[in-house]
Amino acid sequence: MRFQSRAAAALAALPTVFGITPEGMLAANRYGAAVPNPSGDFAIYTVSNYTFETAESASQWNKLDLKTGDISLWYAGSDISEVVFVGSTPTSILYINGTNAEGDGGVSLYSADANALEKAKLISSFPVPYSGLKAAQTAKGDIHFLVYTKAYPNGTAYSEATASKPASSARIYTSTYVRHWDTWLDDKKNAVFGGVLTGGNGTYSFSGELTNYVTGICNVTCAESPYDQSDQSDYDISPDGSSVVFLTKDTSLPLANYTADVIYYVPFSGTADDAVPINARGSTKYANAQGAATSPRFSPSGDKIAYLQMNGIAYESDRNILYVASSSSEDFNVTALALDWDRSPDTIAWSKDSSTIFVQAPDLGNERIFPVPLSAGDSYMPTNITDQGVPAGFYVLPDDNLLVSDSKIWTSRDIYTLTPEGEIPKTYFQANLVDPGLAGLGPKDVTEFYYTSNTSEIKQQSWVILPADFDESKTYPLAFLPHGGPQGAWYNSWSTRWNFKVWADQGYVVIAPNPTASSGWGQNLTDSIQGRWGSYPYWDLVHAWDYVNDNLKYVDTSNGIVAGASFGGYMTNWIQGHELGRRFKALVTHDGSTSTLNQYASEELWFMNHDFSGQFNQTGFEASSPYYEWNPLLYVNNWATPHFVVHNVMDFRLPISEGILLFNMLQTRGVPSKFLSFPDENHWVINPENSRVWHREIFKFINYYSGLSNAPSPY
Repeated sequence: MRFQSRAAAALAALPTVFGITPEGMLAANRYGAAVPNPSGDFAIYTVSNYTFETAESASQWNKLDLKTGDISLWYAGSDISEVVFVGSTPTSILYINGTNAEGDGGVSLYSADANALEKAKLISSFPVPYSGLKAAQTAKGDIHFLVYTKAYPNGTAYSEATASKPASSARIYTSTYVRHWDTWLDDKKNAVFGGVLTGGNGTYSFSGELTNYVTGICNVTCAESPYDQSDQSDYDISPDGSSVVFLTKDTSLPLANYTADVIYYVPFSGTADDAVPINARGSTKYANAQGAATSPRFSPSGDKIAYLQMNGIAYESDRNILYVASSSSEDFNVTALALDWDRSPDTIAWSKDSSTIFVQAPDLGNERIFPVPLSAGDSYMPTNITDQGVPAGFYVLPDDNLLVSDSKIWTSRDIYTLTPEGEIPKTYFQANLVDPGLAGLGPKDVTEFYYTSNTSEIKQQSWVILPADFDESKTYPLAFLPHGGPQGAWYNSWSTRWNFKVWADQGYVVIAPNPTASSGWGQNLTDSIQGRWGSYPYWDLVHAWDYVNDNLKYVDTSNGIVAGASFGGYMTNWIQGHELGRRFKALVTHDGSTSTLNQYASEELWFMNHDFSGQFNQTGFEASSPYYEWNPLLYVNNWATPHFVVHNVMDFRLPISEGILLFNMLQTRGVPSKFLSFPDENHWVINPENSRVWHREIFKFINYYSGLSNAPSPY
């Protein structure tokens, strides 16, 4: 293992200039968010890494002393998968062990003192792989806890390891939404289960009885919580353990066509029959609130529930609005806070006195934290208290400061405290100053510019990432990266999939623009992509390229490359057929769309219904339809630039046929091209060995055509 515990011990050995390789980035430590104990004395977080020499992964838990800043090993190994602070003392915990003694695919639940893990006590061994532990101590000292797993339609928990195997592998469906992301769907759906631990002082007993709060709520479809690709962020338990909230897709609507969610409130002692909707469509004074909802959270006082919800009933990237409901089924009294704020928060945390909600929202290329008081009216404009980076998690401490764990383009994890006014009293950890694999990385590697485009009234932003040993008097080939989504953005954050610095340190200047559809510059820029896939964002990218060509003299635009994934892959395919494509030496498409006429081979039909301004039908073959107008294949006769294609077998969002179609057409036209596919990867490449191959093959191809490589061939 290569775990680092103290910055001072490693700093002296670090070089001042460093070029990060794919292997170095993939093998570097990966850090979870630091979770503080209730008294704010310490926090724990996970650290994991992969060693290519042994082909082994390793993980551990670290303990951060919030008083002294000391970091020490808390637990070595991956057995402890989840920890919750709950019980009679600030160091009392429950944790889930990812296995059990029976070896039947289940898990084990333990109680312990965080300062004496060796004395942990087994509470129960479950024959089912429950996860998503949340818990609260009741007034009498018992613990009420929540977990989730898949359940049969009759409500009993499902375990793949022990379930009987059918004689046939046939799948039969009578409605849309047959698969999602990388999974074929069936009648087993996630459900939240609740149980009671009786006793106290670290010694608890469990009867084995668990209550399913979700299964059985049915209409057109049946409830599922968490949603099939989500997690425990979809539910919560009140501080006194008396109540539960969870969200599910609106069961009155077809799953594939709508994004609408409903949040339910249920007494902990109740069942699915007692669940009452908080925000059912048309039930609040906000008639437009009909879209996706996230993050239901009880206030510390227990009398309020905060959540986020969009208006659009079939639009996954509409603006999130912050709502607060009373935790009373007699009158939820839903109220919006900062209703007119032109930002879309995605994470929430309550202040200790329940008077303020801290939200995290995309803002100008970062995700910033904003405090929103409960008194905020419709016109209230929150002020950010963080600047750079994207938080992976933040928690409110007893002294009202926040413990923030974030990342930036140059560091995989920073951990620090933050006052409600935005001051940083203490920085505990900076990965780029500790991990040898990240040595020398820093804010000096990153800058940004704003450029004018003919598609929007506001200027648009782009990141610039510089290579190691950067010398402004020299020139470096351009690596031009359109982002995916299309709604989304390139943020100031670390990534192990598209790591800007890894690309730059091949010898490029990376330009990562945020054109039309990007999040964090107002909802209008995000929404303007609708019906305009090949127009607005394309011309924005042309203007970004022009800005670089005219202003950044250290960028060699004559030997540049383009690489994009998902919508970025679509845009690369679109660029291939247009004038901008002739300005580049090579292109890379990762799991992109090749024919917009094939969009209905996907799973989330709401996405294309929105982005292409209607359902696909016969009119999709007419020139006036976005399905037809923005099809890259219309310009296939222009394809000429060498093109590397990646498409994975398990990608059900954009099926592999899109990549094969692209490669076949390139080969047919005689365009130098290469195809890479992983049978065990989905829309992303996660396995580190696969990722190493992904980087190696792509860099071999583009470095040849950009002139960075002396290799005799790109193959």
